[in-house]
Amino acid sequence: MLHEVQKLYDFMQKNKLETVEFSQGGTQVRLVRKRQPSVPVPVYAQAPAHGGAQQSAPSAAPQEPLGDVVPSPLMGIFFRAPSPSSPPFIHEGEAVKAGQVLCLVESMKVFNEVKAECDCVVRKVLVEDGRPVKPAQPLFAIDRKK
Repeated sequence: MLHEVQKLYDFMQKNKLETVEFSQGGTQVRLVRKRQPSVPVPVYAQAPAHGGAQQSAPSAAPQEPLGDVVPSPLMGIFFRAPSPSSPPFIHEGEAVKAGQVLCLVESMKVFNEVKAECDCVVRKVLVEDGRPVKPAQPLFAIDRKK
């Protein structure tokens, strides 16, 4: 059990998380880290998926249009896998079926599954694992199957 707690602690440190909760069977673990107040980080709006006026974050290279995307349903922390030692739910270039889990968004200590709404191919993962996301922020660029 101590080894699993150490893995959770390492995951928490690596991803700069304040709280990690894990339960399995009758065992429940909650790690909380106090940290100093952070400085707000500027967030840039994503380019609209349907053309129109485009806003972009400053960058050296032009951004390609996203096309169809899977948006975040809520604000939280983006996770590609169900646990730190598990493989990601999906990989870029992988075909997925409607209803298949693509990722988790942790919000208020609850892990919410984000599922594919249609059969598609995941063209690109747009968010780095363990990063905060906002509601409607694109998580994946996809190509819908016809």
